[in-house]
Amino acid sequence: MAGPTTADRGERHKPKSGPPRPPRGRRLRLPRPPVLIVTGVVLLLGAATVWLLYGSQWLRAERVTTSGTGVLTPAQVRAAAAVPVGAPLISVDTGDIEDRLRRKLPRIDSVEVVRSWPHGIGLKVTEREPVLIVENGANGKNGDNREGGSNAGKFVEIDAKGVRFATVQKAPRGVPRLELTPDQSGAAASLRRFGPDRLVREAVRVAGDLPPAVARDTRAVRVRSYDDVSLELSGGRTVAWGSGEKGDTKATTLTALMKAAPKARHFDVSVPTAPASSGS
Repeated sequence: MAGPTTADRGERHKPKSGPPRPPRGRRLRLPRPPVLIVTGVVLLLGAATVWLLYGSQWLRAERVTTSGTGVLTPAQVRAAAAVPVGAPLISVDTGDIEDRLRRKLPRIDSVEVVRSWPHGIGLKVTEREPVLIVENGANGKNGDNREGGSNAGKFVEIDAKGVRFATVQKAPRGVPRLELTPDQSGAAASLRRFGPDRLVREAVRVAGDLPPAVARDTRAVRVRSYDDVSLELSGGRTVAWGSGEKGDTKATTLTALMKAAPKARHFDVSVPTAPASSGS
């Protein structure tokens, strides 16, 4: 029997006419039921959390507490804070409350506003402590824009940073007076070069360097110029301190000098390597 001819074989391998067949497409795989369930649960939990924090009545600011007050009262702090009671706790702007407290109550040195879940806002304040006082209106300064309003008190309190922060009717016990009494011969030059605020900071610096026993005994800090600061102690005794430089050395020298000459009336530590006392 004769096999296929060459023509037959060519006909067999000849490509078929007509439009090409489309390529086979891949099957679209649908998510498995567990994946759909997990996704749905996550979405529901997210929606529930948003509603709980913002829409429900459960997590609202209902209670405001204060801590750290001394001269200020908790009621004063709460009033100045103006916490939006009833608002969602998560939406309370703690930074805005802190700025408002520092602006309205200059006696506050630092403040931290914290959320206390589920219903509280905590106001943690640190008050400024006076290290010097000055008579209100003295040296061209007054107590306006301080607690109590313009000229509401007789004395202005000054803290360790040189900030005049409050006016009071009665001088705090144990706080020395600040007296700016520029030397007439050099007053203009001293004030022009340093300014009254710089001289106040120099006095504060000196007050902070005093030995504890001397600080308790100090009645006034007098500033005539940047490098001419003196102290008035109880019993009419005086100390020539000089500038605020080398404060620790001067404090140590003054303590030793007072022990060596307990009956002296005047002590000079302006040059701590050559102290002097007189009037014994």
